[in-house]
Amino acid sequence: MTALGLPRVHLRETTSTNDVARSLASAGAPHGTLVTAGAQSSGRGRQGRTWSAPPGRALLLSLVLRDLSPMLPLVAAVAVTRTCGDDAQIKWPNDVLLDGRKVSGILAEGRPQEGWAVLGIGLNVAIRVEDLPPELHATATTLGREPHELEPTLQTLLGELDRALALDTSALLDAWRARDALRGKPVRWTGGEGVGAGVDGEGRLVVELPGGGQTALDAGEVHLGTGPAAA
Repeated sequence: MTALGLPRVHLRETTSTNDVARSLASAGAPHGTLVTAGAQSSGRGRQGRTWSAPPGRALLLSLVLRDLSPMLPLVAAVAVTRTCGDDAQIKWPNDVLLDGRKVSGILAEGRPQEGWAVLGIGLNVAIRVEDLPPELHATATTLGREPHELEPTLQTLLGELDRALALDTSALLDAWRARDALRGKPVRWTGGEGVGAGVDGEGRLVVELPGGGQTALDAGEVHLGTGPAAA
């Protein structure tokens, strides 16, 4: 496989780097193709949420991958936490936290029947939290770096992704579990609640149920704490 990050398309502004990467993948772009943007107008996360970041202060990137893995979201989360530092944790299924606040979001999309996946990552490298929409001030955070550190941070992230993709399943799960923000914490989802108990061998969230026993959740809506369940 070619190195991650080559070839690279950089856009001053776009709707979504994932949209561009998906088009490139459908047109035959090779494994490792990287799309980056200084700003995006319609960046999205899971379940239709938007990803907001001031121009030139966050990493906004998508990678075309042809070495497909059902563990791709876990791979990405491990790589991002390693890029962010020892204190970074993973909130299953796709958020990376610092001090309990979101510093990064991950969105994996793909068409296995066509042999490609697109991995989108937004990472708050140099944002000022006060520049984000007011509704994010209490839940978002930043690495606190400067705009000129975006490119070095990107290169670190690409290296960590390369290393994480090379891990066997056992090592990957161990690395992920070491960063698990939900272990031992109350979680609530549509239809139930319990206490986080790690991930199983397929990357599903394991939850200990109040009446005893466990259940495993596929990537759905899970909340820290005891707030209302998601719709």
